[in-house]
Amino acid sequence: MFSSCTADEKVEVVGWMTCGGCPGERLEFAPADMKKYGADVIYLASCYLAGYPACPYIKDHKDYIENVVGLPVVIGTHPMPQNYIDAHNAIGDWKRDNVEEYVKPLISDPEASRKYDSTSPNYLKSLEK
Repeated sequence: MFSSCTADEKVEVVGWMTCGGCPGERLEFAPADMKKYGADVIYLASCYLAGYPACPYIKDHKDYIENVVGLPVVIGTHPMPQNYIDAHNAIGDWKRDNVEEYVKPLISDPEASRKYDSTSPNYLKSLEK
């Protein structure tokens, strides 16, 4: 996640894209274009894991970008909201679909996950802090 960047580290976003829908039609050109414009890492959004079920192509997308484009991949851009954690735990799909290794960094800060929970009555107030 972006939390791996230090507060004084300059971060420049050189591109943003959606995957293009299943099975990731934009993956063939977008990460390579971002590399041309100076990207040195690709972040796959947390939404890859938030859906029901999680994206079944996440490992394929990560492997493609790392092995064909030649850039490291970080999965997740922000903490997973607590309401998503609760729902996925109730369903059991993260375990069933073997994506727990990708989810782990996104759920490691319970306070941040609660802050991102939009179903909480204090959601908007929690963002002000």
